[in-house]
Amino acid sequence: MPICVFDITPDGTALPPVADRPLGDGYRWWHFDLSDPDLPEFLADHVPDIPAAALTAPETRPRADMYGDGLILNLRGVNLNSDGPADRMVAVRIWVTRSMVVTVRMRRIFALNEIRERAEAGQAPTTPMGFVGALTAGLMGRVRDTVFDLAERIDALEDTMHDDAAPLPAELVEERRMAIRLRRYLGPQRDALMALLATDTAMMSQGQRARLREHTNLAKLAVEELEALIARMTAVQDHHTAQAALAQGRNGYVLSIVAAVFLPLGFLTGLFGVNVAGMPGVDVPWAFAALCAGLVILTATAIWVLRRMRWI
Repeated sequence: MPICVFDITPDGTALPPVADRPLGDGYRWWHFDLSDPDLPEFLADHVPDIPAAALTAPETRPRADMYGDGLILNLRGVNLNSDGPADRMVAVRIWVTRSMVVTVRMRRIFALNEIRERAEAGQAPTTPMGFVGALTAGLMGRVRDTVFDLAERIDALEDTMHDDAAPLPAELVEERRMAIRLRRYLGPQRDALMALLATDTAMMSQGQRARLREHTNLAKLAVEELEALIARMTAVQDHHTAQAALAQGRNGYVLSIVAAVFLPLGFLTGLFGVNVAGMPGVDVPWAFAALCAGLVILTATAIWVLRRMRWI
């Protein structure tokens, strides 16, 4: 059984479907879940083979193609369900003609639920392309909000660049992965909306085309923003990597200086610590004081040499 079926009249009223009802300028909206066992039989009776195959494809990418007098659409929206992150985008498969709109989803899509609620309230989109416009607006509006929320989080991550001692933010990797995934799907969606905008179909009025142009511009903006966010996160990571390399270099430099100063001291103390006969000064009371003074002089000399060589 479909999730819902409505006969949409030209004034936006949604009525329960009746088999022999004349639709006139209205249309019928069928909404299915991909796992519905009745879906193949319905498609075989009402939809041509190629659009039917597109509606039941297990994997999709955004597309907009004319087929006969109908339109095949695949669109994606952010996943707002509890079963995964927003960047695991959900797909909606659509077949549109003058008298029919068929939508198929695998997971719940809030933009479709919103249209369903409007239909139940008697405010459904009045034409099939109006339905497509409303769905596109719902999908892209949620995409915009998700991208802008991500941008705000990246702004906070960039603030860590002002603190050289701050470690690399742990969430940077996940945020970058999210931006890349969103860019992966929204790039083709932008292209699909551009193709839909360029489609020469009598089903789309000039007003609907103008509104679709705004949704297409929003898709372009989202893709450009995601590309900028990916570059900004790369800059944040590069900054922290550079700061870590500088800190490691400074630490290594300090250790090298300490080693250069104490290497001769260690040699002498090791030499005079040999417990064998013949060591000078064993029977001289002031020999230890002389050794300490010699070590001080040797340390000062080593530091002077290092300064002359501009190592410190």
